[in-house]
Amino acid sequence: MHVDILGPVEAHAAEGKIQVGGPRPRTLLALLALRAGEVVPVDRLIDELYGEDPPADAANALQGQVSRLRRALGVAGLVELHPAGYRLALAPESVDAHRFAALAAAGRQALEQGDPQAAETVLAEALALWRGPALAGTTAAGHAERLERQRQAASHDLIAARIRLHRADVAEIQDLVRQHPLDERLRGFLMQALHQQGRQAEALQAFEDARAVLAEELGTDPSAELRAVHVQLLRGQSQRELPAQLTSFVGRQAELDRIAGLGAARLITLTGPGGAGKTRLALRAADEDAVFVDLAPVREVAAATLQALGLKETVLPPEERLTLALKDRAAQLVLDNCEHVVVQAAALAQHLLSTCPRLRIIATSREALGITGETLCPVPPLDPEQSVTLFVQRARAVNPAFTPDEHTESICRELDGLPLAIELAAARVRTLTTEDISRRLSDRFRLLTKGNRAAAPRHQTLRAVVEWSWDLLTEDERDLAAALATFSGGAALDAVEEVGGHDLEVLEALVDKSLVDAADGRYRMLETIREFCARHKRVDAEHAAHFAALARRAGPELRGRDQVRWLARLSAEHANLLQALTWTTLHAPAEALRLFSDLSWYLYLKGSRNEVEATARTLLDRVPEQVSEDYAILLALADPERVRGVLERLHGPIRQPFVLIAWAMLAGPPEPDAPRTSLQEEVERSTDPWVQGLIAFSNAYTEWTLHGDRAKAVERSREALRRFQDLGERWGAAQVLDVLATLTEDPHEALALTDEALRAVGELGAQEELAELRTRRADRLLDLDQDAAEHDYRTALDLATHAGLATTRALACAGLAEIARRKGDPAEAERLLVAAGQELGFGWMHANAKQHVEAALSELRRGRGA
Repeated sequence: MHVDILGPVEAHAAEGKIQVGGPRPRTLLALLALRAGEVVPVDRLIDELYGEDPPADAANALQGQVSRLRRALGVAGLVELHPAGYRLALAPESVDAHRFAALAAAGRQALEQGDPQAAETVLAEALALWRGPALAGTTAAGHAERLERQRQAASHDLIAARIRLHRADVAEIQDLVRQHPLDERLRGFLMQALHQQGRQAEALQAFEDARAVLAEELGTDPSAELRAVHVQLLRGQSQRELPAQLTSFVGRQAELDRIAGLGAARLITLTGPGGAGKTRLALRAADEDAVFVDLAPVREVAAATLQALGLKETVLPPEERLTLALKDRAAQLVLDNCEHVVVQAAALAQHLLSTCPRLRIIATSREALGITGETLCPVPPLDPEQSVTLFVQRARAVNPAFTPDEHTESICRELDGLPLAIELAAARVRTLTTEDISRRLSDRFRLLTKGNRAAAPRHQTLRAVVEWSWDLLTEDERDLAAALATFSGGAALDAVEEVGGHDLEVLEALVDKSLVDAADGRYRMLETIREFCARHKRVDAEHAAHFAALARRAGPELRGRDQVRWLARLSAEHANLLQALTWTTLHAPAEALRLFSDLSWYLYLKGSRNEVEATARTLLDRVPEQVSEDYAILLALADPERVRGVLERLHGPIRQPFVLIAWAMLAGPPEPDAPRTSLQEEVERSTDPWVQGLIAFSNAYTEWTLHGDRAKAVERSREALRRFQDLGERWGAAQVLDVLATLTEDPHEALALTDEALRAVGELGAQEELAELRTRRADRLLDLDQDAAEHDYRTALDLATHAGLATTRALACAGLAEIARRKGDPAEAERLLVAAGQELGFGWMHANAKQHVEAALSELRRGRGA
């Protein structure tokens, strides 16, 4: 069954038209049909059915009307009784008014998206549903007026579509103007339609007629919109103006300045990923009288440009027709969304710029047009401050009480500063907190789905934005994009080629199409694009194999003259290396064990051992217990209390220097009478220059701590320093310089040696050593410059906190406690020393630090007791 109310109210069943009855049953049916499928409250039905004079027992009277309607319809269950009212059990599409509203909305959307042909088809179908005045034969006048306004709006949209198609009916528009003489939009349509038919004088007279009627009837002048049409007619044009923007423009001053500074450039192409705001920027930068050409919904670029200029197609090719129109004009075109018709757009731009010397073009595209004379203006994501400003403005549009908090900036950062993604996220603050939004961004394509309903489909959801770019790729480009999405933090060229399995040409195509950003020799994706592409394919095994090979190759280089360069290379791949560790831990434990070993010295120099602790513990549960160098390293990272037992049974040769460092940190110097282990013998027989330097350094340290022979310790230290400096190895040199600073009796020389050591580890960016040396520098400054010492202790505390170094934190706190004691604040000194003691746990270095802290605390308490 279906119900028609756009005209006389009628009901139709399979057998034919149903006789509904008199005005009241027809009105009741119409009221229920207007909200088909919904419960209409009894009070509303009574008010609208009986008006201001309802019967004494209105509820019973309404029930009687419902009974009569049910009998007329012949299906008792069609009008349902509910506690709150009555419901017509029909789907909305079974009522012509609902079908009309849906079609009218689709037609308007097609019109706004630049597809007048589709708009005309849909709107004509919508208006064909009308059979006369709405709700004829009922008493629902208010609803009839509302429906009539919808009909009028759809009629206007249909005329607008036909004007764009150059087939508007002048007589029809004139008839409508006579019916609605004060409707300025209709007056503008009439002027444009007359102009398109070559009736220029009549078009201009139509404006004068409108001016006279408005002055006489309303005492007003024509609106700005109608005056703009008049100006176009005077110019002999009916071109498409720049779309008015409904929201504020945020940021982009650097890009606007660049465009403004390109005064001589005749083709400026704004490039960038989807959702970056290229269209908004182009509209902001364009001249006021520029012609806007939206290429997103079109297939023929030249034809779309003709339409935008308000020109008819003739027997001439569109390109020649455009040349005739533009060759003597100072004009500007905005060619928007060129990426899916980039070859056509490039050809048309080349032709018009060659034949129309005063023409300038601003194009927007996810890739360059690639023609001579093109100037590119990349449109990057917004910076953090602009991103937050945009989020707050859009959030307050839906929730005026919105206040930014600690999650706002993280949301914008996670969304890569992409304006569209930020706007979609901000729209969710109507129902979600920023904390909820931030937490759900791990599934951003599911979260960010409620955009502007009137926007082009590709801009209504975050997925649609990226899919638009994805669909324009070749198969090879998609395959490489998915492979590149496996990388964390981007990748160097060799990694992309090896893991992705495609040559440079395919990679360059992804850069050209704004899917990949190339900078400083690395190739990166925005996180939003990366997440989308990674859902299509992953190459984790190939990725892990590549970075495992890189780690093996880098190990020896980190102990030689090129260690700074190699440390920088591994630091650039830090996220990828951690990703490889995580993946192999879960899928290839034996490979993970070797990878942890190969990365151990890097992780130590980088000060990143705490970053991998959780992964190391996971791996510890997945590999068998063993006596091996690799297993000892894993224990040092995951369960240091167990590492000494493995080290005591371990045999050489040693491949990884971190084994020796772990031994020193956890076990400490050997006791003089302790039996020598096979590992000690093996290490001392090593011919590796780096190991020899480390042995010389260790012997110098023990010579002093165990035998008190300062001269011998200095001699051996200088030998160790020479070995490390010959290798160009900064870490080892810094350790020896620190020992020499301890051995000297001249405090100024000690400070100079410490500064030299700090410069060496500063070149490496070795966080642990920087923190430890900064603490010892403060110790050496304590009696020379107390304020400078306090500054160094605080710097060391920050560095140690970042690197997760409990012993260094404890010693820095102890130093600050000593300064507090000297300043006469024993309570603060005690608080700092107690906090320092709580930092310490297992291992020789912890034990030494704990002994130092406890001694200072005992002395302080004795002094306070005295």
